[in-house]
Amino acid sequence: MENNPSFPGVTQIIQNARDQDLMIPAFNIPYMPMMEPVIQAVVDQDSFALIETARLEWIKFESRGPAQVAKEFFRWHRPEHVRLHLDHVPVIDEDNLRVDFLPIFQEAIYLGYESVMIDGSRLPFEENIEAVRQVVDLSHAAHIAVEAELGAVLGHEAGPLPSYEELFSSGKGFTDVSEARQFVRETQCDWLSVAIGNIHGAIAVGQKDQKKVEARLALTRLVQLYEATGIPLVLHGGSGIKQEDVRQAMSRGIAKINVGTEIRQPYETTLKTGSSISKAQDAVYERTCWVLQKFLGIAGIQRKVMAA
Repeated sequence: MENNPSFPGVTQIIQNARDQDLMIPAFNIPYMPMMEPVIQAVVDQDSFALIETARLEWIKFESRGPAQVAKEFFRWHRPEHVRLHLDHVPVIDEDNLRVDFLPIFQEAIYLGYESVMIDGSRLPFEENIEAVRQVVDLSHAAHIAVEAELGAVLGHEAGPLPSYEELFSSGKGFTDVSEARQFVRETQCDWLSVAIGNIHGAIAVGQKDQKKVEARLALTRLVQLYEATGIPLVLHGGSGIKQEDVRQAMSRGIAKINVGTEIRQPYETTLKTGSSISKAQDAVYERTCWVLQKFLGIAGIQRKVMAA
């Protein structure tokens, strides 16, 4: 699947967002019927977004795999408004199992994904660098942007976490500034996912319906990370973060924010009431519009970020 050469590539789009203190949302699709309403909301809000799928969504939810997601994406594809991103492919997964990760990236490149994310954050520092290098070498040869992660954005692991206040006050898992500088220099990744107080939504059975804690961000640390790395930074676990902190993060280095729980839970909740898939899709559409217009304030940015 070749990308349309008349539009700028996603690397340029993310850089455009960073240069203008804007933020591109990346919406996760754990259930395939969510695809159409999410894309329609982005188009109707005259905005821009990445549509993404993570490995855990093929295993713990119902999106099945990168090929199935790509097929559904290209049914509704509007390249001037949305592009396809491969989210979280871990080297060690949420259940602490090793993943044969390179074939997943090879498949994604073949399928037409424009950017990919390798998650080596559960590895020791030097092993994380080596894993990212492998994906960068593979992906950059195909002109595909690579996102990596340094630090621990918690929430996907099995079992209970410490209280959020304990996590934040201790700085447990926060991305280290000096390590980030070295990591970006040695891996040549294009974007870096950082841990600065953000957490993922729970995915374990019995926990995934829970409301996310209102997280906040260590904004001073964020500024230091951006100054040290000089590349667009990424905020995972975007649902539930204090709006004021998210808006401030736009001018401090964050150019991409992942949004999953915020649009997944309305879909699941609507279906649990006995309503139709169509009604659940309506709920996803409405919440996606809210994220774009009210929470992030990025309705109408399409022309700004699509400049060549």
